[in-house]
Amino acid sequence: MDYSGVRRIHLIGVAGTGMGSFAGMLKAAGYRVSGSDENVYPPMSTQLERWGIEVMTPYRPENLERAQPDLVVVGNVVRMVNPEATAMRERGLRHVSFPQALGDLFIAPRHGVVVVGTHGKTTATAMMGALLHHAGRDPSFLVGGVTRDFESNFRLGKGTHFVVEGDEYDTAYFDKGPKFLHYHPRTAVFTSCELDHIDIYRDQAHYESAFERLAEILPGDGFLAACASYESVLRIARRARCEVETYGIQPGADWEARGLDLRSDGAHFDLVKRGRTLAHAHLTVGGAHNVENALGVAAAASRLGLQPEEIAAGFAAFKGVKRRQEVRGVAGGVTVVDDFAHHPTAVAKTLEAIRGTFPAGRILACFEPRSNTSRRNLHQREYVAAWPCAAEVYILRPAPTDRVPESERLDVDRLAREISAAGPAAHACGTVEEMVQAAATSAKPGDVVVAMSNGSFGGIWDKLLAALQR
Repeated sequence: MDYSGVRRIHLIGVAGTGMGSFAGMLKAAGYRVSGSDENVYPPMSTQLERWGIEVMTPYRPENLERAQPDLVVVGNVVRMVNPEATAMRERGLRHVSFPQALGDLFIAPRHGVVVVGTHGKTTATAMMGALLHHAGRDPSFLVGGVTRDFESNFRLGKGTHFVVEGDEYDTAYFDKGPKFLHYHPRTAVFTSCELDHIDIYRDQAHYESAFERLAEILPGDGFLAACASYESVLRIARRARCEVETYGIQPGADWEARGLDLRSDGAHFDLVKRGRTLAHAHLTVGGAHNVENALGVAAAASRLGLQPEEIAAGFAAFKGVKRRQEVRGVAGGVTVVDDFAHHPTAVAKTLEAIRGTFPAGRILACFEPRSNTSRRNLHQREYVAAWPCAAEVYILRPAPTDRVPESERLDVDRLAREISAAGPAAHACGTVEEMVQAAATSAKPGDVVVAMSNGSFGGIWDKLLAALQR
């Protein structure tokens, strides 16, 4: 793509988390930026207004006349029949996907540090950006969650590194390959590989093929940190031409956490590389899975030139990411926690981490199967075993209008019965209000209510706090 003469950029689908943050980054880089979307609401609408970015709604050809763009960036949510996209093509306007524009304009001139994997990539990306910043490297980053260190999900620094969360989802209606292939990776962290995004990947082999392509495009002088807890990750990592180092909680990897002690203030461990202790570390975000993420970050950060004491200091300073084990408040002596977990592995590991942070009280788990994968029965059996740390489980039934065919849909009532037979009492709930009432009635002082969803969950966190206060 030729970007010469580009001064005015218009984003179709600007209100999404990634697209909105990219709009802010373009604005910070000096471009004149406008955007359009169908549904614009806080917090992204507030952010766009604060950055001085005009947002037009709904989608319509007239928006292009108002914007007069030199370049149009098309978001992943935009379909070919979108009226604005149709007008864009008819007028022959230069257009590009968000990942390609991000890669070409911002990452290619820098050292691309890309974090990929089914689980943990948002936290690991934010952690890597925070470590580089804390060590004075002034990095740029774009992450799929709001970092608590910067109260933002992007930063445009003057340093040589650009850290980005590498999503394996497809890029645009005109580019069905994974987003991360556009990110010019030189250093990469590969956290995990379990079938996800079943709406675009037909099976495990198809899903793995996306990561195989990433491993193959890493340059010979690049670096890959590969999580040893997943056989698929190790197998795929062997395709890379560059140096590969492994990491993992279990013994045997190049990078290990020895003497791991999970406390209410986070994790304490010795950072060990190939049997040699480099530093004692305190990671303030809880859970063994986050320690594993930290090991991958440490391996990559070491390759980028950070010393062990800089890595340890960065871990101690890292504040985490919003919507990842985020305490929303305490009411009636009950703590309400928000988390993004939706895959059964992520659900189990999140609850395990929360048990470590809050060892005394019961955990009441509220879950909304909302993603394209979690709403399907692909992981029906795996979800049954995801709740050993919970005392009670509440699962929201899908809406009657759900587009997933009924034969492919997660059977929430059956799931609740099978969870109850295996361990904690589980309940299928028809509405968020029903779930709030049931959880608030059961909760006692000292308990923790964890509400997990990759969406807004009907504002359940504030509703829980209000009900518990009453």
